[in-house]
Amino acid sequence: PAPSVLLLMPAYNEEARIEPTLREYAAYFRAHFPGRLEILVVLNGCRDNTLAVVQRVAKDFPEVQVENFPAPIGKGGALIEGLRHAPKVDLIGYVDADGATPPVAFHALIQHAAWADCVIGSRWLAGAVLHQSQPWFRRFTSRCFHAIVQGLFWMDIADTQCPAKIARRAAIEAIYPQLRIADLAFDVNLLYSLTHAGFKVQELPTEWTDKLGSKVTSSLFRSSAIMFLSTVRLRLVYSPLYERLQPLRWIGDRLYAALRAPVRKVD
Repeated sequence: PAPSVLLLMPAYNEEARIEPTLREYAAYFRAHFPGRLEILVVLNGCRDNTLAVVQRVAKDFPEVQVENFPAPIGKGGALIEGLRHAPKVDLIGYVDADGATPPVAFHALIQHAAWADCVIGSRWLAGAVLHQSQPWFRRFTSRCFHAIVQGLFWMDIADTQCPAKIARRAAIEAIYPQLRIADLAFDVNLLYSLTHAGFKVQELPTEWTDKLGSKVTSSLFRSSAIMFLSTVRLRLVYSPLYERLQPLRWIGDRLYAALRAPVRKVD
């Protein structure tokens, strides 16, 4: 039988982009997926009309549900909370609300989930289809971040940050206590926790269209600095020196506060 799937969609001020994404996903999976698919939109401190837009879509597609967090908790925080409230499904995945990953590309990840504990899309593998690539400077910073992640964790994953991932619920439940990064470095947290615990991660070339209005591009320096701090912190968490460095944690907290980083999950 086809697996049951929970698709998480974190959203921050997405009233202008999320409705066509939700309708396209719900209609596609009704027509092409024999299993049960639920879409849970997790609102992260939205100050616009995103909640009402999602509720409007849910009237036409009951498989669309919403969970609203009025205070900003970050994209990673929204995913952590979404995973916390996940129903008993076989697979749990996530995509961005802007529709950069089309439904057919996410469906391809589901189809490969029988051979790995986690399947992730990649924009950097041969065979990836990029209808509209990111601006050159964002591509440059992406490759710099990849070099940092590879140097710290040696996961040999070409694209840790592609927001198209799916994993077995059992694997997520096993590593859930290790998920603590609320910002955009959440993906590194997820993937390293899985590989460190011995789960198999498979990377597949995906289909991608960069969308206008990216929250990352509009605040690239601040987002990059926060991701760098979180990645270093994650490396220290898995280091034998972590407990000895606890008295210095206030330094990192000060830097997060100065950068207005989202509230992080408490250790």
